[in-house]
This record gives sequence, C-alpha cells and structure tokens, in this order.
Amino acid sequence: MSDIPVFDNEVVTSAHVRYVPVPALSGEAALITLDNGFDHKKPTSLGPAGLANLEAAMDEIEAHSPAVRLIAVTGKPFIFCVGADVTGMHLLRDREQAKLITNYGHRVFARFRDSAIPTFAFVNGATMGGGLELALHCDYRTLSSGVPAIAFPECFLGIVPAWGGTQLLANLIGADNAVKVIIENPLNQNRMLRAKQAYQLGIADLLLEPADFIERSLDWAVSVVAGQTQVQRREIERGEAWAAALAQGRAIADVRLHGGAPAPYRALELMAKAETAPFAEGTAAEDEVNADLLMSEEFRAGLYSFDLVQRRAKRPAGAPDKSLARPVTKVGVLGAGLMASQLALLFARRLEVPVVLTDLDQSRVDKGVAYVHTEVDKLLGKGRISADKANRLKASVTGSIDKSVFADADFLIEAVFEDMAVKKALFSEIESVIESDAILATNTSSLSITEMAADLKHPERVVGFHFFNPVAVLPLLEIVRGETTDDATLATAFAVSKQLKKNSVLCTDSPAFVVNRLLTRFLGEVFSTVDEGTPVEVADSALEPLGLPMSPFVLLQFVGMPVAHHVSETLHAAYPDRFKVSDNLARLIEAGKPGVYVWDEQGRQSVDPDLAKLLKVGDTVLTAEQVRDRALSALAQEARLMLDEGVVAEAADLDLCMILGAGWPFHLGGITPYLDRTGYSEKVTGKRFQPRGVASLPA
Repeated sequence: MSDIPVFDNEVVTSAHVRYVPVPALSGEAALITLDNGFDHKKPTSLGPAGLANLEAAMDEIEAHSPAVRLIAVTGKPFIFCVGADVTGMHLLRDREQAKLITNYGHRVFARFRDSAIPTFAFVNGATMGGGLELALHCDYRTLSSGVPAIAFPECFLGIVPAWGGTQLLANLIGADNAVKVIIENPLNQNRMLRAKQAYQLGIADLLLEPADFIERSLDWAVSVVAGQTQVQRREIERGEAWAAALAQGRAIADVRLHGGAPAPYRALELMAKAETAPFAEGTAAEDEVNADLLMSEEFRAGLYSFDLVQRRAKRPAGAPDKSLARPVTKVGVLGAGLMASQLALLFARRLEVPVVLTDLDQSRVDKGVAYVHTEVDKLLGKGRISADKANRLKASVTGSIDKSVFADADFLIEAVFEDMAVKKALFSEIESVIESDAILATNTSSLSITEMAADLKHPERVVGFHFFNPVAVLPLLEIVRGETTDDATLATAFAVSKQLKKNSVLCTDSPAFVVNRLLTRFLGEVFSTVDEGTPVEVADSALEPLGLPMSPFVLLQFVGMPVAHHVSETLHAAYPDRFKVSDNLARLIEAGKPGVYVWDEQGRQSVDPDLAKLLKVGDTVLTAEQVRDRALSALAQEARLMLDEGVVAEAADLDLCMILGAGWPFHLGGITPYLDRTGYSEKVTGKRFQPRGVASLPA
C-alpha cells in the first residue's frame, strides 16, 4: 500500500483470524475479529493501516486451506466497527490523496463481496459508516438485538458514504429506507438506528439476542451454506418509486440545509446512479465525489466539530480536579413546572438517587410528580426501561411543600420564575434548612450567579447549572462560576454533569453566559431589521445559506418569545449599545402571539395575518443579503468581545456551546470557523478566531 496516505496517529485495528471446525460442512469457518486493542471506550475504526490488516486477513484465509467453507467478520465486545478513521483525514493534503484512500477502502471491501467463499457479517456492536459498509459487502448479516447505534453519519460531517454505501444500501432495503438512513437521520442531529429498527428496515437477515451471539450466528451461517436455511430479501421498487424517494431526500435536505452544504445532494446523485449503474461504475463515482468532499471546507469544519464533541466536550477546559467533588446522595428540585419536572426525571434516571420536588402549593407539586410518572410510563412502553426500573424511578421521585424534606439533600437546583428577587428569596429560605456544604445550583438562563449568592451565609456553594430545552435531548450544560464559587462546588457540578451524561462548558458569570448571549444578539439584529421596515419573509430567509436547523423566527417561536424578551432585557441592561429591546416583540407577547408564523392543518407555514396591525415598523427595507451581513457582523463582534472578557477559555468553547446547545450545524464548524471562512472575523474585528488550517483546508 505504498501509494496510500499514512495516518501518523492512527489507532490501528488488527484483523485477527481464527479457524473454527465445522463438521457439518466438512471444513472450517474463518472468523475475523476487528480489534484495536482497547476496550469499548475507544471504538474500532479503519484507517489505512487497519484496511491493510483486513486485506492481509483475507490473503491469509484464501491461502490457508481449501477447507474454508465460510468467512465471517465481527468486532470486539460492544463494537463492530464505527467506520473510517476520521481523526487522520485532516492529514490529506490534496484531492489525489483523498481519492486514493477512498479507492483503497473499495478494493479491500470488494474482497468480501467478490469472494468465492460465502461471507457473513456478525454485527455484535456499534456499527457506523465504513463499518456498516463492510457489513453490506458481505453476502449475509446477523445482528445482535443489543446494538444501540447503527448509522451512516457521513452527511452530518460533510461527506458521503463512499465505501459502497450509496450503491449497496438502496439496492438492499429500497431507496425510501436508504434515504432515511443516509440523508434524513444524519440531518436530524445524527440520529442512530437501534438494532430492531435496522432489522425491520432489512439491513440484517437475522436478529439474535446478545447471549451466545457469535455461536448462534455461526450455527445459522452454517445452515445457510449447507442449504438448510433460505434467506428471503424484500423486492426493491424501482422507477417511479426510486425517483420519488430521492425527491423526498432532496426535500429533506432543502428543509434542513437550504443548499448550505453539498454532501447530501451529492449522496442523492450517487443513489440515483445505484438504481441502474453497474456496481463498479457506482463505486468509481463514489471515489470522485468523496475526493471532492474530503477536500472541501465543509468537511474540514465537520472534522473540527467532531473533534470538539468527541474530545474537548469530554475534558472541559478549566474544570477543577475531580477529586474535590463531593458525593451526591439526594437531589432537591426547587420548582415543579415543566423544566423542573424534566430535571427531576433526568436526575432520577442518571444518578439513581432520591429526588424531591417542591413548589408553592400541593397541586403544583402533584402535577410535577405526575409528569415524571407519565414520562416513566412512556419509557416503559417504548421498551427503554424494564418494569422494575420504572417502579424504582417512580418511587424515587416525590414532592412536598415542606422545605424540611431538603435537610439531607446534597445537591439542590432551582428552576423557578426567572426573577432575581424570587430566586434570592428561595435560596435564602432553603439555606436555613440544608447542610452548609450542600450545593445550590441555579438553572437561570441569564441572571448573575454572583448576585444570586451575595446575601447567603455560604455564597461559595452557589453555581450556575444551565440546561437547554428539551432537557433530555440537548447535551449542553453551561456551568457558571460566580465570583465566590469554590472549587469543591465547581468540581461537584462537573461530576454531576458527567453522571447526567451532559457535556459541560465552564463559563464566567456574565449576562446570559454563552448560547443565549450569542443567539440574542443574532436574533435581535434580525428582528431589528423587521422593526425598521424589512418584511418578515425577507429577514427570516436571510440566513438560509448557512443551513441552520431553524430560521431565526422559527427558532424564536421554539425558544418562546417571553423567554427571549426577558433575556434581551437582561442583556440590554448590561450592554445597551448592542442589545435592543423590541417594542414589537413586546406587542406580540401582549397580544398572546407565540410567534410571527401560523401553520395550517397541512403543516404549511405562513406569516400571521394579524402582524400587519400589531407591528409598528419603519420604512427602511433591507435585502436578504444586507440582513445576513448585519447579523453575521454582529455575531463576529459579540464573539470577539466574549473572548476578550474571558467568558470562556477559547473560541473552541463558543463553537462547542453553539453546536451542542443550539444545534449549530457540524458542517459550519461552529460560529468562529464560519466567520473566519467568510471573512467577517477580520472585517469586523481585525483578526481571525482560529489559525488558518483549523476547521478549514490546509493553509
């Protein structure tokens, strides 16, 4: 493989071969196990050296003995293979190198597809990208019912499945199902399939329980080779059905990206070819398309995003030594509204400790506890938890209006009305009940942690613990250190966050922290153009070229206009020259409007006809390009000011917050790389946020 690029830091996957006697076939089964020498916390992937090892395994098997009757490939415990080694992709310097690595994967995988000996994939664990493509190249596939993640995440990163995935999947499960796996799921926050879903789509031929999975898979494979078991595959619809599926895929990409990234559209082109083109022609096209995309700015930004989520998010900058963290054996949730109830369920599920809610009266408390019980029943109904687990969760979450129930709580979090006086009064009342070292966390979205703690006897135990809605879905936690917050409190907050399976970013105590400050500046600028006279439709479509998950005004409606208005007031008080409070936004809230849009019974969106009489606007009409320029210039200015103020440690933390807390697309690489690539950083602030070559093509 002398012409193949080398990834210097590749965690090399070995392909171990063992031979299992199969008397029923008067021969042997060759079993290849992919293993990189680490446990499941470092999933197996295939870089150039790993592909060479897999190729060598096939060479060995073919030379071993004519007695080999079947070849099977599987993975180490809990992992089959999570695809190509993306960590080395940034080393590719030109299109030719990119094409070589794609073509090499095709050549190695073809050994399984073209083998004269029947080939099987025993998919025992997480399977993504190139790992799924390896399985698809095999003649048959078994799947463990315990596999939690099966996916083609490539379009999420800015490339396409290019080791045969675009050609094989649609011809196995139909174009409509392939669009779901290759286009829809990646563009829906990289959604994964569970084993049963993948089996129902037809990706695997047999679903088996995890116990004795390899042995039972081998028995089944022997029966297939012996002709005792016939494998039935679904008939694939072509012609109009194929074309309709691809059209639906384009519609999904348009809604999600508005043409902002090329990958899903190129994937659809390849899937169109897969309907009629010979396999070799289709894979040759994959070589060309992926060579283009691997050398694109969008993919390099996607790699940067991937690295942030996989590495930086797991090692938060500025977090104190974890040995300082205190144990948490009971949690108190102050409030019993929707957010508080979501928090109670999350703490109960992840920490598995007693959780107590409180509120002003018993009816509110009962409603909060009932919400938790209902959600637990939903989890049980979906098979996500056992009946025993459901009963234990329900028993662990209780409610009371008597604050004395918090006397033995180690960690308390408030989720009450966003008003400083209300929160301070609540903390003061609770402090008289709890132990001196119990943590007081606040879920405030914008208020000062320092001020909230100022009048307490132990202000050092107050910390910001800002979740994003919906709590169960969005992975970000902004952990905010007030001026008096001590290291033990902070360490405990980070430890709890990890138990909750959230990704945390440390923020200093500044108005609205990170996500809400950036979003409020961004949304505020767009809404201001409407105040000045730009039509709603023009202002709201201005950011479409970015491929954001929601347009500005749909996002505003999702967040909730009263919440957005409150945050804008907080930020206006702190930075009146940059943050405005829109009178029109206040008018819409007063009129009971949830936003600027209404939807009909068919889900079609249109501007609320009442807006014309509610809004008082000027006569300055901007173009979409002018609105976009203004919004991005404002973001560049605000991001630079936040870094200068030390709100977070580095620009990477701003990007991580927006990716995890606001759904900022992977292909943009967060905010700062996009502002660098489009020139706004230097135009507005005089310098870049990132060095050239970071989240972009090599300098």
